[in-house]
This record gives sequence, C-alpha cells and structure tokens, in this order.
Amino acid sequence: MSVLVNLIVMLGMLIVVPVGLRLLGDPHLGAVDRLWPLAAVSGAASLWLPRGPVAEALAAGYAVATVLLALQAPLRLARTRSFAPAEIATLTALVTPSVAALALVAERGGHQLLGFDLRTLALTVPHFHFAGFAAALVAGLCCRAHPGPLGRLAALSVPLGTLLVLAGYFIDDWVELAGALVLTAGMWAVSLVTWRDIRRTGRDQLTRLLLATASAVLVLTMLLALSWALGEAAGIPHPTVAWMAATHGIGNALGFALCSVLAWRRIKAMKETTG
Repeated sequence: MSVLVNLIVMLGMLIVVPVGLRLLGDPHLGAVDRLWPLAAVSGAASLWLPRGPVAEALAAGYAVATVLLALQAPLRLARTRSFAPAEIATLTALVTPSVAALALVAERGGHQLLGFDLRTLALTVPHFHFAGFAAALVAGLCCRAHPGPLGRLAALSVPLGTLLVLAGYFIDDWVELAGALVLTAGMWAVSLVTWRDIRRTGRDQLTRLLLATASAVLVLTMLLALSWALGEAAGIPHPTVAWMAATHGIGNALGFALCSVLAWRRIKAMKETTG
C-alpha cells in the first residue's frame, strides 16, 4: 500500500468509524465500541509492516472487530423489523467495514483473494470504509433528519450503488459503472439535503462550515469516481490510480467523511444539551 492510501485507511479505522458508530446511539453496539480502539490500532499497525504473517495477524485482529460489527446488522434487523430507507442505510454501514477488513487481511498476507490482485485489494480497503461505511451512515442520518423523497433516495441509492460496485468486481466493469452512477446519485442527494436542509437549520458557524464543505466536496469527488468508472468500462483515458487517491480519496476522506461525522457529532451534542 502507498503511504497516502495507508493514511486514508488509518483515518477511517481510528476516527471515522468509531465516531460514526457513536452517532447511531445504539446501546447494543457497546461491546464493539469498547473493542474498536484496540482493534483499530492493530489494523493500523498492519499497514506499515511488510506483507507477511505478522502484518496479516494484526489485520486479522481488526477483522474480528468488523465481523462483530457486521453481526449486529441481523440482530438489529430482528429487533427493529424495519426496512425503512434510513434503516437500510444503517445496516449497510454496519456491514461494509468487514468487506474492507477481509481485503486487508488478504492483502497484508500477500494473498490474492477470489482472483483479485493485491493492488485491487489494497484499494478495496479505503473504498469500503468511506464509500461504504461513511457514505451509508451519513445517508441514513440525512434521511432520518429529513425523511422526504430526496432523503429516501439518498438512503436507498447509496447501499444499492455500493452493492453494484461490489458486484462489478466479480462481473465486469459495466456493472461497476452502473454502481458508480447509482452511488453518485445517492451521494449527490446527500449533498443536496445537507446543503439545502440540514446546514440551514439552527446550526452554529463551525457546524455549518463542516456541512457545507462535505456537501461541496461530494459534487467534485463523485464526478471523479464517474470518470474513473467510465474510463475503466469503455477503455477511454481516465485518471490514474495515484491521481484518484490524491484527489477522490483525500477529498472523500477529509472533505466528506471526516467533516460529516464531526458535524453530525456536534449536532448530536447540541440536541443532547438542549434536550
């Protein structure tokens, strides 16, 4: 993995996922929440070691926490018995880190997984932390805050787009392009709801700035995602992997995911204070 990709993945492991999980306010996640810091440090350490048994074992430590988190999805569904759009997005957020962790274990051990080369596995790790977990989490939060047609579109399109992108890995680049189109529609819906509705509703200046940044960044980063997917499917010139990591990757990690979870954390704290 490159240094840049490693840093992006560490941000997801150490900050975005644990802060995001607390935003759900689900007491049943308490055990996973307590385990997460140790597991995230283990996963982060694996990124900086040479591929081999030690790095693989450290990555596996992180994978255990993600599997425990994924198991919360069917348990939550059994409790709520809800297939509301916001709930579908939340369930997706609970499951996607385990996809990233499975790819991480294989890549750190130097093993191809299901025929995917090590570079593809390395890029799967940040993708399912940010386009998977963070995107689905924020789409669900937006839908709960503003459960109109646009909010429901965001909450349904992000999980569907993520699933199609994953399916495209196994089928062909055109399915992945379809997934990118659906995911982009969902993320732009998140952007519009954030900008038009959530940002304006009694927020302090810093929270509005964080929300505005997340909203604006999504417009640009998803255009880059579309250009990449179209180029891969149609065989036309498109950004390189290094360029995508430096633009799309950093933009989604810092501009969207980090700004979003910090803004929603401030919103949640304000509600608890005033409530």
